[in-house]
Amino acid sequence: MRKATKMIAVVLCVALIVACVAVVAGGAAKYPVTKKNCGQFKGNPNETYYMNVMVSGVEYWFPVYEMFKQCAWQLGVKSVYTGTPEYDVNKQIASFEQILVKKPAGIYVHPMNADAFVGPINKAIDSGVPVATFAADSPNSKRRVYITSNNVNEANVAADDLCKKIGSEGEIACTENPGQSNHDLYIKSFIARVEAKWPNVKVVARAATNQDTVKAYQSVLSMLQAHPKLKAVVTPEGPSAQGAAQAIKEKGGKVLLLTRDLNVTILDMIKAGEIYGAINPDQGNQGYFGMLTLFLCKHSEMIDPMSDFTLKKVNPINLPYVDNGMNIVTKDNADCFYWDKYLKKRGTKGIEE
Repeated sequence: MRKATKMIAVVLCVALIVACVAVVAGGAAKYPVTKKNCGQFKGNPNETYYMNVMVSGVEYWFPVYEMFKQCAWQLGVKSVYTGTPEYDVNKQIASFEQILVKKPAGIYVHPMNADAFVGPINKAIDSGVPVATFAADSPNSKRRVYITSNNVNEANVAADDLCKKIGSEGEIACTENPGQSNHDLYIKSFIARVEAKWPNVKVVARAATNQDTVKAYQSVLSMLQAHPKLKAVVTPEGPSAQGAAQAIKEKGGKVLLLTRDLNVTILDMIKAGEIYGAINPDQGNQGYFGMLTLFLCKHSEMIDPMSDFTLKKVNPINLPYVDNGMNIVTKDNADCFYWDKYLKKRGTKGIEE
């Protein structure tokens, strides 16, 4: 009798474990979700979630992945940082498709070009792999989550701050990266804000630099020669700012430079006064909530909102725009944004784990 009782207990325990695993391992969703079957925020250790970017050596991505990775640890799943080192949409798509072959649990992608990524993202989702986008979007794809800082708001803040700084009048110039959706929106919105709110400030020059430091140096040098009264230069990212800063320095260093995103060189330049400041998205929020929402897309059985998602046969997670917040980095707070100091404090290996 005692052996029989033990056998029954063992069978019940196994059944309970199997039931719990089914809830968290992405099994068939059972609706309605109630207190008894809602599951917990804990995944299968065999699940691997990938973050995919272009120009993968750019330091901007590292703090994003750091919190993406931390959230993965807390959920009990694996994370991998990947992408292409080149500024090339075709190579990024190739790296994205290489991830798909590995049958990932989900992909968090920064699509370099919105239209080019519609097909690859839809292919992934149709095959059962959830995809969320960040910092740049592919709105015509089937992605259900997009997390970013508000590029229009960032541009408005940048325009107002810079125009006040130069005394509400004068000439300014911009570098840009045609074809990169988020940068296009930022520069377009910046110029629109200047034209609408600052009538005595004129954007007199624009140049495509495509995150190339040498091109930015040459372009800004030409701008300064053509427009000797130039008061400020705006770049949508750090690599172009480094080249722009060198050109400005060679011409006397009196032109203000406002950029976006950070790395150690940009921070050193801000502290040295070679760059006025940088608009910087809250990268940690971008990474952490990216992983969290991607996990929920994978484990859609955990959520049961009052909507028609079952009728439409779509994922119940639908967050087409989540604002991750932003910071303005100047001399006053630059020390808080050094990647090496942050990594040392956390005791982790960054993108290598």
